[in-house]
Amino acid sequence: MIITLKDGSKKEYDREMRVIDIASDISEGLARMACAACINGETVDLRTVVNSDCDLSIYTFNDEEGKAAYRHTTSHILAQAVKRLYPEAKLAIGPSIESGFYYDFDIESFDREALDNIEKEMKKIIKEAHEIKRYSLPREEAIKLMKEKDEPYKVELIEDLPEGEEISFYSQGDFTDLCAGPHLMNTKEVKAFKLISSSGAYWRGSEKNKMLTRVYGTAFSKKADLNAHLEHLEEIKKRDHNKLGREMEIFTTVDVIGQGLPLLLPKGVQILQRIQRWIEDEEERRGYVRTKTPLMAKSDLYKISGHWDHYKDGMFVLGDESEDKEVFALRPMTCPFQYYVYKNSQKSYRDLPIRYGETSTLFRNEDSGEMHGLTRVRQFTISEGHLIVRPDQMVKEFKDCIALAKYCLETLGVEEDVTYHLSKWDPSNKEKYIGEPEVWEETEQAIREILTELNVDFTEDVGEAAFYGPKVDINAKNVYGKEDTMITIQWDALLAEQFDMYYIDEKGEKARPYIIHRTSMGCYERTLAWLIEKYAGLFPTWLCPEQVRVLPISEKYHEYANKVADELRNNGVSVTVDERAEKMGYKIRASRLDRVPYMLVVGEKEAEANLVSVRSRYLGDEGQKDLDVFVNDICKEIRTKEIRKIEVEENK
Repeated sequence: MIITLKDGSKKEYDREMRVIDIASDISEGLARMACAACINGETVDLRTVVNSDCDLSIYTFNDEEGKAAYRHTTSHILAQAVKRLYPEAKLAIGPSIESGFYYDFDIESFDREALDNIEKEMKKIIKEAHEIKRYSLPREEAIKLMKEKDEPYKVELIEDLPEGEEISFYSQGDFTDLCAGPHLMNTKEVKAFKLISSSGAYWRGSEKNKMLTRVYGTAFSKKADLNAHLEHLEEIKKRDHNKLGREMEIFTTVDVIGQGLPLLLPKGVQILQRIQRWIEDEEERRGYVRTKTPLMAKSDLYKISGHWDHYKDGMFVLGDESEDKEVFALRPMTCPFQYYVYKNSQKSYRDLPIRYGETSTLFRNEDSGEMHGLTRVRQFTISEGHLIVRPDQMVKEFKDCIALAKYCLETLGVEEDVTYHLSKWDPSNKEKYIGEPEVWEETEQAIREILTELNVDFTEDVGEAAFYGPKVDINAKNVYGKEDTMITIQWDALLAEQFDMYYIDEKGEKARPYIIHRTSMGCYERTLAWLIEKYAGLFPTWLCPEQVRVLPISEKYHEYANKVADELRNNGVSVTVDERAEKMGYKIRASRLDRVPYMLVVGEKEAEANLVSVRSRYLGDEGQKDLDVFVNDICKEIRTKEIRKIEVEENK
């Protein structure tokens, strides 16, 4: 048989060979580093037997597939350790993930001490050097085996597999687990790992199921790489908006108010007010007109739009149709409301496009397991808009929406942190959508051409479209690597028909418009979380809730300090005066801890000459400046929304 390797070279053998043996024949070093392989496009174990001509790639830890096999093996070592220490624990699932792996157990939660003990047991298992073996069983035998082991979650997984599916298991020493693989050859091959945390997770991600205990971990082929990763985790913990945002008193949550319903504190409100005013002014400059619509509507509205059939489970419904009463629902989106703004009067082709904008508060009944800080909540506000356009205007307006989104990202300094996605329908799940296949194919192709023309790198995601049309999703990852959608621009060629929206064309006849659903910046709460993590709380000056703090060196200069503050305040700068009877070093440290971008120290010399001594997070001690010069400088920085680099080590 002839084996074609990744580099195009070929190896010829006169007998069947395991992949690991082929790797050894190529290089003993490669065999030591090998984690998995790919045969004719399919990822497989190193123990897989090759008996015919094929294309073969050997994966090491440097390959994503190899990394996944390595970490998946570590998750099995975790499960084996837990079963040794807690025989009553029931096994659920334990996959590799981008940052490492996890395993879900039906058992009480683990504290840090318990995780440390599990780590010790894992090290024993690795040292015991158990060969990892793979075997398959018929369906009934597989179910019987897992019932004998009293593993109900594994039984459920097997029963859900299609008839005739190969049911494979992996064993290592006294431990056996249901798994498709691939895995390493021996437990001793795991060199460096760490259990990171323990949290709750619903079985199969549904809050209707039992809450399990999920243990997160990570693994690397080198101890140095693990240590670097752990240092990175410590750094991103400092940026986690859910921690930092509370420490900075930007937001909080209260159990009696409810999960996913954060309270924005004065500092958080100041930041969002600045962003909202900027967005609304920018949209007005680009030809948007503003609407203000109700926070709820009768179910009749959502039945027309299709949301009642396609999205009801995600809505907060008020009332019960079975009691023959009017049923209302808090709005999960604004589009049907703005359609009736459009329908309020007859429109001509000359009136289009019409661009409606609204700062919309929305409500979505998120699963409790999905909610986190400000990134996924049950009440949120978005920079929502709907453009009613003629078909011949659609491409230009769609491009302009992308341009607006890019402008917002650039102004906030996050344009390099996003990815673009063409979210498409899933033809195999047609009941999830409205409209005919040819409409979907046509609109998806139109978006594809727009993104290509604009030189935007994008990926295509099947099944991520809205039920009424494809869209461009602009996504970003939080500090832990979880991806969220920040901005959405949707192409809708269908809902105008359902709402009987029309305009009078050049021939005096009724014609259906197209609709663009879009956000210019997206969800305000999610954007705030993003910015907290992006800047580690050191926001650009224009966004800071406190932009300047005046520090008089003694009580004698309080009057001048307040005069300085009044001058700044009269020019729209957010400023406070620290009149505490504390040493100057203490006041400066406090200002740094509060992440104030500018400190103005004032004393006798400054008061006599109308000066301020400037200390900034950007350059440190900037020396004395004329007060008028400083006011002009900071006002320009705020007006232009400049993002200055932090160049002083002590302020980082």
